Amino acid sequence: MAYITLDRKKLKTNYDYLDALFKDNGIEWAIVTKMLCGYEPYLKEVLDLGIKEVCDARISNLKKIKQIAPEVQTVYIKPPAKRAIEDIVKYADVSFNSEFSTIKLLSEEAERQGKMHKVIIMIELGDLREGVMGESLMDFYGSVFDLPNITVTGIGSNLNCLHGVMPSHDKFIQLSLYEQLIEAKFNRKIPWVTGGTSVVIPLLKIHQLPKGINHFRVGETLYFGTDLVNQNIFEGMEPDVLRLYAEIIEITKKPTVPIGSLEANPSGDKFEIDESDYGKTSLRAILDLGLLDINADYLIPEDKDFEFVGASSDMLVIDLGENKQGYKVGDLIPFDLKYMGALTLLNSAYIEKRVI
Repeated sequence: MAYITLDRKKLKTNYDYLDALFKDNGIEWAIVTKMLCGYEPYLKEVLDLGIKEVCDARISNLKKIKQIAPEVQTVYIKPPAKRAIEDIVKYADVSFNSEFSTIKLLSEEAERQGKMHKVIIMIELGDLREGVMGESLMDFYGSVFDLPNITVTGIGSNLNCLHGVMPSHDKFIQLSLYEQLIEAKFNRKIPWVTGGTSVVIPLLKIHQLPKGINHFRVGETLYFGTDLVNQNIFEGMEPDVLRLYAEIIEITKKPTVPIGSLEANPSGDKFEIDESDYGKTSLRAILDLGLLDINADYLIPEDKDFEFVGASSDMLVIDLGENKQGYKVGDLIPFDLKYMGALTLLNSAYIEKRVI
């Protein structure tokens, strides 16, 4: 049976690396837990690290976090749906916002619940996902400052999330200037300028991040040690906090070329025959997971000697080549994971989760 593991010691190594990096630069930070899909044993491992703030994009996950660690500040990191306002105020201490009408509803609900709700107003810096346009910023903030039971605790941005626009010194200078203009115009202090995410860490390490950026939200680099700009692993970090193990359920030597009339498979793919493969065979293994759980593009095999052949909903087929490892039925094949692969696996009810 396929299962995924979280390595407690490696998670702590990566946490300590990031915590030291941010403390050395006078930056506050939060852990993004959305990839863990609300799985409580993994959430507990993250919360046991000692972090004081967590970010998630699912209300149900924030609810679990509040149940595990009520003292931790919870941040809802996408613009709230209007139908979720009551739960946002109930389970999120802070929310990211880009619509005044939504913040007005948050204000009304916070008043009903007897709370002060914190908001971070997201600014558009070019990636064209969520964010208020710069020319509307002053009027937007002026209106929000007038709302009761709302505290504006930050200005923020996201880059590289939709169109792949990369962070740069100039873009963060722009974000910092927005914060300074708002503080000067309204005589209000904006505590956080939260422009930092995993993809921004390389800028920080080469001292190209303006001092005004004082808050980060980090998920991917914590779990994978990833330098997303240079496409490698930061020295001193662990790449495999999370690891997949898939079991071999069949090994058979079979023809390389399918036999029969070919049409598209259920995924819509049509196999193209290489005529030079006629008469050849290969040693194929079937693993006990499939497209329902993960796309093979997100798997990084530890063994570089086999190749992916294809996948159906519940089975993944690999070509073992010469089978130098001597695999047999029942053996486990280990894989490191890309971010989106771990996300889909953790969201699958069919994959067992373990802590090691």
